[in-house]
Amino acid sequence: MLLPMPRAEVDRVCLQVHVALDAMRRGRGNVNAAQTLCQVMILTGLLAEAGYGDATFEQMRDAESILSAAFDRGRDSAVWALDEEGFRQFATIAATYDYQMQRAPLAAIADASDRLERFRAGESFEQVARKRA
Repeated sequence: MLLPMPRAEVDRVCLQVHVALDAMRRGRGNVNAAQTLCQVMILTGLLAEAGYGDATFEQMRDAESILSAAFDRGRDSAVWALDEEGFRQFATIAATYDYQMQRAPLAAIADASDRLERFRAGESFEQVARKRA
């Protein structure tokens, strides 16, 4: 678990992110594309927190705001899209995620994924952090 993910798996996972990002950029996204970007945003932040890649609190906060607006717009008008600034923010996150998937040990990725799943199941990030301690 100290080695990174196999390259073929990294390519498969990262391609899904880039397809979702491209669909959102072209205004042809959907709830699944937005959810993919949301999960990647969180995983990128968790992996950066663990020391793999760079992501600032401000960057994640801004991305969360951009994605929240995209979810609102998608629900209200069925247009699932990112504007140019939103695309740039998420392109940076996707590039960081690509780097993390290529470099971070599988154990770090598994831990971040587990934390994301517990958060999705309703635990707060504080509860998830306490369980790690």
